[in-house]
Amino acid sequence: MQVALYSRGFITEDIANIRLLLEELQRADIDAIIYEPFYHTLQQHIPFDNTPPLFSSAEDLPGKIDFLVSLGGDGTLLDTVCYVRDTNIPVIGINFGRLGFLASIGKDEIHALVQALLNRTYVVDQRSLLHLDANVPLFGDVPYALNEFTIHKKDTSAMVKIHTYLNGEFLNTYWADGLIVATPTGSTGYSLSCGGPIVFPDAGNFVITPVAPHNLNVRPIIVPNDNIISFEVEGRSDQFLCTLDSRMETIDNTVQLAVKKEQFKLSLLRLDDSNFLHTLRNKLLWGIDARNTIKI
Repeated sequence: MQVALYSRGFITEDIANIRLLLEELQRADIDAIIYEPFYHTLQQHIPFDNTPPLFSSAEDLPGKIDFLVSLGGDGTLLDTVCYVRDTNIPVIGINFGRLGFLASIGKDEIHALVQALLNRTYVVDQRSLLHLDANVPLFGDVPYALNEFTIHKKDTSAMVKIHTYLNGEFLNTYWADGLIVATPTGSTGYSLSCGGPIVFPDAGNFVITPVAPHNLNVRPIIVPNDNIISFEVEGRSDQFLCTLDSRMETIDNTVQLAVKKEQFKLSLLRLDDSNFLHTLRNKLLWGIDARNTIKI
């Protein structure tokens, strides 16, 4: 068995847990392929007898690994979309960050995770992605996102007008700082912080959420994900921001944009004693009030 290890970086407090993971993998006879920039930083703190196999691009991975392990927060896990792409390699998120809706495996569960990989006692969820089409090249050969697509004003410029269409039919013009189209997975991310609803990961929907809308009667809306959502953007500024998850491009008002459901999905691995309801209760502190706790 081979697993790839990816991380943006780490803090001193994480070193012991990273060392534990490497030791657990070695004891289980699981080969680790390490993201090259991560390895070069890591070897300053953890001695390696030999240089392990390294990867630095998506081309280094297909057909070579069984799982990709993300070490960090949800932002780190979102990066892995650019590496696994349409290979269906399951992604595992060990939470070295803060909230961790996607990176749901705790630092104290590293041993349990490795045993689950060996014994195949895990669950793989299929998470839908969204795909961006544009009349100019954007985001290279990774024009898709796990969490969300956004259009946003640039810097401190005035609000923008975003004319929005569903399958070519006019929906609304949003006067706002920006607009989010979130997948069910992304409903607990940026969209949630802007007042959007929580959507179950296996729901077949997109959530359209305005960012600081000028009209207070404008609210988030849920639409089926078989719709093509297209946009025309205008404003006082000549340039705007367009994002897919944490990746960003600068565009102008001549760019035509449309999002739709991607043809493939991301496989997200979790331990079998964890599920979305458990994550909601723990990450959003539902039940912290003793009156909301069921006594059995």
